[in-house]
Amino acid sequence: MSASNQLSAGAAMIDISPPAGTHLAGSGAGDHRPTQAVLDPLYAKAIVFEAAGRRVCLVILDLTIVTGEYTDRIRTAICEQTGIERDAIMVQATQTHSAPSLGYFMLDPDFPLETSEETEYLRGAEGAYGERAAVAAVEAAVKAAGRLQPVRIGLGRGVLGDLAFNRRGIRRDGTIIMPRPLGREQQPFGISDVCYLEGPMDPEVGVCCVQDMDSKPLAFLLHYTCHPVNAYGNSETFLAASADWPGAWSMETQQAFGADAVPLVVNGCCGNINPWHPFDGDFRPDHQRMGRGLARMSERIVRNLTFAGEVSLDTRIERIGLPFREIPDERLREVAAILDEYPEPPREVDGQVDPRWFRAASTRSVELCRRRDGAFSYEIQAFRIGDLCIVGLPGEPFVEGQLALKLNSAAPYLFPAHLTTHYVGYLPTRDAYARGGHEANEDVTYWAKLAPGCLETVIERARGMVQALFG
Repeated sequence: MSASNQLSAGAAMIDISPPAGTHLAGSGAGDHRPTQAVLDPLYAKAIVFEAAGRRVCLVILDLTIVTGEYTDRIRTAICEQTGIERDAIMVQATQTHSAPSLGYFMLDPDFPLETSEETEYLRGAEGAYGERAAVAAVEAAVKAAGRLQPVRIGLGRGVLGDLAFNRRGIRRDGTIIMPRPLGREQQPFGISDVCYLEGPMDPEVGVCCVQDMDSKPLAFLLHYTCHPVNAYGNSETFLAASADWPGAWSMETQQAFGADAVPLVVNGCCGNINPWHPFDGDFRPDHQRMGRGLARMSERIVRNLTFAGEVSLDTRIERIGLPFREIPDERLREVAAILDEYPEPPREVDGQVDPRWFRAASTRSVELCRRRDGAFSYEIQAFRIGDLCIVGLPGEPFVEGQLALKLNSAAPYLFPAHLTTHYVGYLPTRDAYARGGHEANEDVTYWAKLAPGCLETVIERARGMVQALFG
């Protein structure tokens, strides 16, 4: 390689912790969760890489969801202020369920719901917080671009198999259950109804360390694959904001390597992966314990890395159309009856919206989306940074897709990033639809709206993009 391939990088992070009362968006069922406390800070983080006159920017947000509207705004502003091409900017949410969302995502924009202070959260987010977080995301990227300096990167991996688990448990009658941590007092013999788990998890702990020419760490990228739902799954912290295990890992990493290093988490395809142990009846969700475990492994990996300063830098982006699921006629009639009887969301005794109404509104949202768009527009993005390929996959793909992408990959290191660019919902495996469950329910909800085979189509196209970058 020529000297023009010398890699430069800059990184920055900005606190975006929500004020009290801000809606935490991770429940996904129309529940209102106003923030009562902040367990640990939420951040907008960004890293910019440059080599041979090309630049790429990765923006990672400690939020539940980022929508296409906000991604467009963030990309446009970063492009205008830094000159980085829009298609070379990747925006990802870590999907902590103890955070707000950036943009409405729970109901289709065309669903007729009058937005007020009492109902805005039903769309999944609050505009006032979203404006603030979007500004911070752009600011972090602009700061990162302004800090470019020559760097070297090191890449390594390890495995941990006791922090994340496939969350689709098969009951003895063949139906699906999501194993939840209820404790021995409610499950004295563990979750004994679970016969086995439907699929695998991904044990890889991938680490990219970025250091300056004096060997001082400037940034870290961790690739791990798990829903950040520890704080959400603990009744004591249900109404607290938290970056969950990505935040705990970040704090541990800064303690080990210095507060100036920017730690970023590239959360993988965790649509069917949780940190809740499916067989240990004594298990209690603990995001700090999980963060410490990942940090210890990361530190061991970093201590054994070799570094390179001259690298290839390239990008690819593709947009494809994906089919929607068919909504059974019986379900359409049921939805029409509910929404005709209750044009406005009915409230239960505790003030929450009736879940039957919300699911009906969610199914109607799928119908509206399909009528308007015909097919779902899906964006796949890929960055090459030396031997590392970061693949942006919107939505919540099942881990099987990620594992298929990693097998026999042309990239020596592959970090799939889920929940990039825009809201999609789940991308289950083709076989998972027959069992249903939250991710592929029979009601055909807004988070379970894509047809069987979409995951396989996405992975096939992504594999071709990786091959083009490294072939």
